[in-house]
Amino acid sequence: MPCAIRFDSCRSFLMVIALMSLAFPQLAIRAFANQIDDANTPLSKEAQDAGQPQTEQIPGIVKEAEQKRIQMIREVSPAVVAIFSSSGDGGGSGVLISPDGFALSNFHVTSGAGNFMKCGLNDGKLYDAVIVGIDPTGDVALIQLQGRNDFPFARMGNSDLLKPGDAVFAMGNPFLLATDFTPTITAGIVSGLHRYQYPAGTFLEYADCIQTDASINPGNSGGPLFNLQGELIGINGRGSFEKRGRVNSGAGYAISINQIRYFLGHLKSGRIVDHATLGATVRSGSSREVLVDQVVEGSSAWNAGLREGDEIVTFAGRPMGSVNQFKNVLGIFPKGWSLPMVYRRDGQKQEILVELAALHTDTELMEFASGGAARPSEKPGQPKPGQPKPDQPEPGDKPTPQEPPLEGHSEKPAEKLSPELKKLFQSKAGFTNYHFNQREQKRLISHLASLSGWRGATGLWKFAGDDAKGTSLSLILSPDGAGMQWGETPFLQPSAGANWIDEPPSSGGFLAAMLHWKWLLTEGPEAFSDVYYLGTQPLDGQLGDALSTPLYDALVLSKTGATMTVFFREDGVIAGFDFKASRDQPTCNVRFSSWGTLGGHPFPQVLKVSSSGRSFGEFTLKTFEQKSSTSSEATR
Repeated sequence: MPCAIRFDSCRSFLMVIALMSLAFPQLAIRAFANQIDDANTPLSKEAQDAGQPQTEQIPGIVKEAEQKRIQMIREVSPAVVAIFSSSGDGGGSGVLISPDGFALSNFHVTSGAGNFMKCGLNDGKLYDAVIVGIDPTGDVALIQLQGRNDFPFARMGNSDLLKPGDAVFAMGNPFLLATDFTPTITAGIVSGLHRYQYPAGTFLEYADCIQTDASINPGNSGGPLFNLQGELIGINGRGSFEKRGRVNSGAGYAISINQIRYFLGHLKSGRIVDHATLGATVRSGSSREVLVDQVVEGSSAWNAGLREGDEIVTFAGRPMGSVNQFKNVLGIFPKGWSLPMVYRRDGQKQEILVELAALHTDTELMEFASGGAARPSEKPGQPKPGQPKPDQPEPGDKPTPQEPPLEGHSEKPAEKLSPELKKLFQSKAGFTNYHFNQREQKRLISHLASLSGWRGATGLWKFAGDDAKGTSLSLILSPDGAGMQWGETPFLQPSAGANWIDEPPSSGGFLAAMLHWKWLLTEGPEAFSDVYYLGTQPLDGQLGDALSTPLYDALVLSKTGATMTVFFREDGVIAGFDFKASRDQPTCNVRFSSWGTLGGHPFPQVLKVSSSGRSFGEFTLKTFEQKSSTSSEATR
């Protein structure tokens, strides 16, 4: 009896298996094995007589998986955005993340499109959109589509759960192929994790990013990377291209969604967002351990006790095994965040809290955001001057006929904007779009209404209480300054001339901080020379994973050279504030662990004070007395 593998049937089936193997390698192996087993069974007599192969059935589990994948793509496609300049020219991608129209993209996509742009969805409609905030270093931009409050949006996943080999799908509008804005889908796997991409002659720096072999081509930039569950786990940004024709070579890179979560509140502030530096440089030791090379004197790391030669054991909760790993972790956090660090010196481990400094100056950021600056220092792997960037054609190369215009580039005149649309953008130095910052300021300031009973309550305030050990405390805040009697020791901070000092010593300036708190309560934000919404951040190194880390809204107020950052919980209650007398001074962290009533008005009764990651004291305020001051008791 004849027995043979039926190659015609097998060829078709293998095509299905090849596609499915990207997402379901184990199923593909089983299906292939079943096909071979079936192929080695005898043909039916009828099939032999007819000279035709017997029809094979695709295993049900494969068909079911295929349908689930198709359904997932159908569900997420409405959230994928095709981005154009306001004239409708150029090309790039994005993804909606909320029903009110906020969408993520790449900075290098939106930077050339202008402050206003057109965005197409797979419903075939074109929507107006406005720029909100940008992260030039991390290559992320936030825009807001207009015209609806019920936009479809993607669910954010947890990119920390990804593993090499996981199936992923890149979506967007490469080469402007979809004139009806229906996204192109390419499938692949996670090829690698925690990749670090050096800046290629610019500020753009991809830290801790996702590598995938899903095809990412010109026009895909800014589009979403989904997992099999339809969760957004990255924003596609970079690809390794062949030198001619900009054809993807199989190595694409996506910014992890968990990094973007950390920056999202800052992006909604309408600011030009910056990344962070430790205030110290690092190098590899003989066993690849991460050693501190130099520490900037006066930086948070210096004030916390970090010194040259110390070994960094963990940073932000992650063990450090190489300099590259340290750069990866450092690169996913905004400036100003306080993060835990463990270092080893002489065999002894020390745990500290480090406030991250700005990676760039304000001038550098603004110049680069406007397209006028490049990263001044060269890094390993960065092309030398005159060499092409890795993802751009060499000088003299001609684009292929199928290549779209450069992402975000437009040579056509922009259409006239409506007055309603114009109101959504306001220019101000240091901001991408100050309109959105003003909106967030109003939201937070409205929470201060519960403290309005303190308005106009000037004069001398006198508090009495004790610390956690029962030591007596007397605190006086007057128009002339602040005074404190803690046990037998007096402390004084004059306000004349605004020469803020670290008083009591090692507190970061607790007395000056409390004077600013009084000004906020009695005079409101109007008492400060500058006010802006910073974004969201955790407090005091309380860093879980990206989904569970509690984040607080931050309102920054400046007066007489000092800065006060007030933190609001989700319910609008103030959790505390940070005070910084000057840029080079340690920060005084004041946390409100308990609210009560003093003087008939809400007031924090338990104050926890720390500086440079070290606890200074916990004070309970039990009584309050207000006097109209003709002379200040604080100076006595």
